[in-house]
Amino acid sequence: MPAAGERSTARREATGRRLARFAALRGGAAPGCPGRCGGAEGCCPAAPDQLAEKLGKKELPLGVRYHVFVDPPGPKIGNGGSTLHVLQCLEDLYGDKWTSFLVLLIHSGGYSQRLPNASALGKIFTALPFGDPVLQMLELKLAMYIDFPRHMKPGVLVTCSDDIELYSTGAAETITFDKPGFTALAHPSDLTVGTTHGVFVLDPSSFSGKGGVEYTSCRRFLHKPDVETMRQHGAVCLRGNCPQLSSSGHHSDPEMGSECVYTDSVFYMDHSTAKQLLTFYKEMGTLCCEIDAYGDFLQALGPGATPDDTEHASAVTKEGSQWAEIRQKLHCLLRGTALNVIVLNNSQFYHLGTTQEYLFHFTADSKLKFELNLLPVAFSISPGKAETLGQSASVIQSILEPGCSVGPGSVIECSRIGPEVSVGESCIISGSYIDLKVDIPSNCFLSSLSIKINDQLEYVSMVFSVEDDLKKNVKSLSDVHSLQFFGVSLLECLDLWGVKVSDQLFSSENTRWGLWTARIFPVCSSLSESVRMALKMLSSVQHMSAFKLNGLKLLSVEEMLSYKDVEDMLKFRKQIYDEICLQRRKEKCDL
Repeated sequence: MPAAGERSTARREATGRRLARFAALRGGAAPGCPGRCGGAEGCCPAAPDQLAEKLGKKELPLGVRYHVFVDPPGPKIGNGGSTLHVLQCLEDLYGDKWTSFLVLLIHSGGYSQRLPNASALGKIFTALPFGDPVLQMLELKLAMYIDFPRHMKPGVLVTCSDDIELYSTGAAETITFDKPGFTALAHPSDLTVGTTHGVFVLDPSSFSGKGGVEYTSCRRFLHKPDVETMRQHGAVCLRGNCPQLSSSGHHSDPEMGSECVYTDSVFYMDHSTAKQLLTFYKEMGTLCCEIDAYGDFLQALGPGATPDDTEHASAVTKEGSQWAEIRQKLHCLLRGTALNVIVLNNSQFYHLGTTQEYLFHFTADSKLKFELNLLPVAFSISPGKAETLGQSASVIQSILEPGCSVGPGSVIECSRIGPEVSVGESCIISGSYIDLKVDIPSNCFLSSLSIKINDQLEYVSMVFSVEDDLKKNVKSLSDVHSLQFFGVSLLECLDLWGVKVSDQLFSSENTRWGLWTARIFPVCSSLSESVRMALKMLSSVQHMSAFKLNGLKLLSVEEMLSYKDVEDMLKFRKQIYDEICLQRRKEKCDL
């Protein structure tokens, strides 16, 4: 097996070939793809508008059925519930014809509390720092799966929108989805990665760890197991059975011989299995709990699966009797269904679901940056001076005016930065217009939204630390002090802002009290003013000086998303896009 550097280079070359093939299909007919659809857990209303815009610009293959299905109103149903709901929607639209389709189902929603700049417009439309114009996660997904339809029987391929799978295969090797039941891709990963993903328990004698693609079966699927559980069930393997040695007697590849587990990403189910799940969904009626497409579907598969998994998980990870009942019924329904595994020996799974992952992969010297050939400045207007862009900063479809500066490790996305702006290190600036003289501190997260309340267009900007925990909740007002805003107790911040602690402070009615539901961000009449107010709030906390918000209408992030005006947010992005295109044309004329 080639050394680590050679494997990464092979992935880069294979990825480049797939992207080139996808580029040739954009705006043209896509052969061999009778059906594709996008389903989503809590899919945002922004998706149809953005999809229509991309089709209008001929940024996607044509001749494909694209759909956006929104979860039914009511409680969250998770990506598993969303999968079932999409199957129902397809049957409603096409009747029995959908069983002849090749369906790509991308879960593109969710609150994205760990990466809030993706909350308003959806994770699947996250802009990536390469392409001209820049590609988004949707295009990358389609490009990476471009070879699949030719070797796939009618069925449903399920994936998420905040991960990237890069892989290389041998010239004569194919990835084929043609078996009954479930078929999942498996990637060799460090044990620590396995603790936050699904892990396949494979028979070591059924594959060699060599070559690009191997087909095997799975004895059992473990959902986010700890390392001890992986070892107990025999999930831990060694990378390659025959470690390569250099002439000095040392391993030429430091990964060879190291422990690994095979983790999940994409899975396929044939139409017979999909119809079984659809029948189950119809029988259950309205879902009132979350179902995990990975934990609740795959964990029931394989000869080693036991009902004990269901009982343990329901006791530890969920509340509510309906969830336990549904999980047990799913286990009975799927028991005995095959779980086939396609081992991609030279593959890498990348997750982009948190601010830290986003910053690392886009700005640090990461494998993903090398393998996708990510750019420091992608489809942007930038002065290009060394003092303007810090080392490893990333600028994506933005306009940076002469005089501004961006610190190392920061990402500027779909924003306009004025000449007197200094952005610190490891910041995320998204969808913002900053036209004042300001030093933005390191580790700052700033994202702006257009909102519409009573048909009045207004603006709100949220500001946090990239390290703040927006998912953390407290159940009592007396515990508000434990919430942290930029390293300072939220209680102290509220005092500086003149905001009282009361039931009215939070937008949630079910005691989900945290940074996500705290009404602390002022509504403003312009985009730039909302940014100024947010940065003033942050400055008051950093300098422990009062900045009173009395008399202002304040919204939580939760409310900002419910009032968001997608049309105006896309209009702002289009203005930036058009200005960049105009600048490009001028530069060509000058040449």
